[in-house]
This record gives sequence, C-alpha cells and structure tokens, in this order.
Amino acid sequence: MDRPLTMANLLELFMGTQDDIIGKFMLIWGQIKVSLVVPFLRVFMYINLVMLIMLFTEMVYMVMVVTTNKLFGKKPEQRYKWKQFEDDVELGSSVYPLVLVQVPMFNEREVYQLSIGAACRLTWPYDRIVVQVLDDSTDPLIKSMVEMECNSWASKGINIHYQVRDNREGYKAGALKQGLKHDYAKECEYVVIFDADFQPEPNFLAQTIPFLHHNPELALVQGRWKFVNSSDCIMTRVQEMSLNYHFKVEQEFGSIAHSFFGFNGTAGVWRMAALDEAEGWKDRTTVEDMDLAVRASLKGWKFLYIGSIMVKNELPSVLKAYRYQQHRWSCGPANLFRKMVFEIMRNNRVTWWKKIYILYSFFFVRKIVAHIVTFTLYCVVIPATVLIPEVMIPVWAIIYIPTIITLFNVIGTPRSFYLVVFWVLLENVMSLHRTKATFIGLFETQRVNEWVVTEKHGDASKVKAATSESQSRFRIGER
Repeated sequence: MDRPLTMANLLELFMGTQDDIIGKFMLIWGQIKVSLVVPFLRVFMYINLVMLIMLFTEMVYMVMVVTTNKLFGKKPEQRYKWKQFEDDVELGSSVYPLVLVQVPMFNEREVYQLSIGAACRLTWPYDRIVVQVLDDSTDPLIKSMVEMECNSWASKGINIHYQVRDNREGYKAGALKQGLKHDYAKECEYVVIFDADFQPEPNFLAQTIPFLHHNPELALVQGRWKFVNSSDCIMTRVQEMSLNYHFKVEQEFGSIAHSFFGFNGTAGVWRMAALDEAEGWKDRTTVEDMDLAVRASLKGWKFLYIGSIMVKNELPSVLKAYRYQQHRWSCGPANLFRKMVFEIMRNNRVTWWKKIYILYSFFFVRKIVAHIVTFTLYCVVIPATVLIPEVMIPVWAIIYIPTIITLFNVIGTPRSFYLVVFWVLLENVMSLHRTKATFIGLFETQRVNEWVVTEKHGDASKVKAATSESQSRFRIGER
C-alpha cells in the first residue's frame, strides 16, 4: 500500500547508500505521480471532455440547421423582399440610393490597383456612388502611387476621393470612422467596405442593396469570400478548408437562426442609420468589425448573409503573416467578450434567448473554448496520458468526436479532402498561438492591441507561382 507523500518520506528515501540513485528517483516519481500528477491530469482531462462536448454539440446543431435549410428552407430572396432597381423616366437615377464605397489600405503596393479598380467598376449610376480610398500608408512612394491611381479614375468621371490622415490612431477602425465624417459621406444611405485585396464583381451592389432598401429591419448584408490564391500551397489549401466551414456553416447558421453573425470586416454593406445608432466604429479591440456587429444587433437590427455573392480576395501564403492574422482573430474576440459581457447581459432590447446565443454560442464556445480545447486536449492531455497510462481517455473523445469535427470542417471543400491530415497538423500547430492569443485577450496583457497588417502579394503571387512551376516542372522529387 502506497504511503502518503510527505517531506519526511522524501528525506527518508534519500537516506542510506548511493548505489541505487535511479531506483530512488523512480520511487519518488511514483509517489509524486500517484499523489499529485494522476489526480491533476484526471481532473484536467474531465474539464477538456466537457469543453469538447460543448464544441461538438454546437457544431452538430449548426450543421443540422444549415443542412435542413439547404434542403427544405427558403432562399434569401424568399425570406426577404428583393426587387431590382429600375430606371425611371421622370426621376432618372434618383431612384437609386446614394452609396459610399470605402477602401481602407496601408502600404498595399501589390494590390492597390486591383481593389481601387474593382471598386470603380461597380455597376451603379455614376452620380449615386462615391468611392473613398482611405490611405494610411507610411511609405511616401506608395502614397503617391495610390493617389495617382485615384486621380486616374477621377479623370474617367468616377466620383472618387483620396483621403489620408496624419496618424494611424485606431488603425482600420480609425480610418473608417474618419472617412464617415466628410460631408459627402454623411449624405449616403449605405456604406460598402472592401479591404485592399478584395475585388467585388461589378454587380455586387445590384445584388445586395435591394435587400437593405426593401427591408428596413436589415442593417447588414454580408457576402462570402472567394480565394484567388487558394491553390498556391498546402497552407492556403488548408486555410480555404477552415474558412469555407466558417462561411458555409457558422455565418449561414447565424443568418438563418438568429439574424446575427460577426461582420467579416469587408465584402459587406451597412445601412448608415444602423451604423449611427450603434455609435459607429470603435477601436477598443482589434476586431472592430465584430464589435460593431454585436452593438448593432443589441439595438435590434438584423443581418443577412448571402453565400451566393462571392468577392475575390487573397489568403496569407506566408506562415509569419498567417500567424499574425490568427493572433488578431483569436485575441480580438476574447478581448471583446471581456469588454461586452456585462453590457450584453444588461441589454433590454433583445430577447434572453438571443443574449444567451451571443454570450454562450457565439463568444464562449466558438471564440474561446474552441481554441483552448484544441490545444489542451490534443496537444497536452492525450500525449500526457501516453506517459501516464493510469489516466484513461474514453474512445469517443479520442476517435469518434474528433473525427466528426474534422469531417465537419473539411466537407465544405471536397477538392481538398485528401489534405485532411495536413489540416489536422496545421490546426494543432496553430492551436498554441490561438490559445496564447485568447488568454492575452481575456487578461488584456501587453500584445492585446497588436495590429500587424496581413502581407499581400496580389498578381505578384501568380507570377511567382508560375515561375516556380516552370522551374520545377520536371523535378519529381520536389513535388
């Protein structure tokens, strides 16, 4: 029978001859393992199993709702009134609402022409659209290039404004907020936002604005991202799998079940009245888009996600850029949860059911638990139980549930299904960075407001990929 571990017992074990030091250490480790390590690991395992079940049930519920709606539900055009704008002989183009298109950018040498060009090619009466380029670039050469591009489009009759600031206060949120203070912006009824690497189709406004115009309860219409460089490398293929799940399941579910989801910060149209009622852009976190969405939802506004409206954009193709992006996407929501939890609970304009959904499902499970359990269970608990077999993890927690969760994430990208092993590996590698960022956001430590603009390559990535392919076409070993 094992004696309880005490300081006296430890001293007793070290007394006597030194012939069997290894044996004494093994005996001490056995005492420590039985008294401390095994109970702690068992409790830690149970905590992780609870988090795993929370995440699993949330994912199953979302997939069931989205699948049922896809098979038997109504399309957005059937759930909401939608009617295309038509020219009027008497009123002319005034039947079209005035739309502001904001394009924020920061030292975007590779993509500024693509984004500005796409915004200026949007199909809308030229006197009812205003393009606003918000340039926070610190490189004088890039600033001059962006300004020249804007002047070029202005000479073609496009109503485009090039706006700069003397500081980067508030980063993207600060730029968007400053842009809305101009008199011409205040006259607009709707505002569209495209990040610097986004290239909307010309009919984007014609597809989205009618939803807002004919349904006064709607505040936001969000489009889906379409990745132009998803085939560049394995990392971009893996990212495509995760983001396709986000759009096809999480965003779709939020739109169907609660008329609420996190604004993706780009490829969306806001009603100015809703943006003003929600007190506009705030720079208190690095997820100003999610912050605005939550505040607007608490005012009673509804959101609509339309997966059929896709906007081209670029995925990070360098690991360093991807890590910075994931830090921002993990730290920001956790920090926003910390700042808004009591504000959400005190709100009296939405139902308790919606408040529970925002706090538990949207924030706690998806933005906090999902990151933590991926790291602690798969990267800590399971490896630890290999060394400490006294703690047994149920088979369903090692095989069945992880397999189903993996299938949910990758089933939306059939062409990359064979890369599922790489998806699992990258997700586990990134889980450490996401977990660290989550705790930074929850406890507001030093890097909580760190903002590093994601590196973009634009057409340069295509040239690089083509060059690489031509150089290694016959090198079987490299492939």
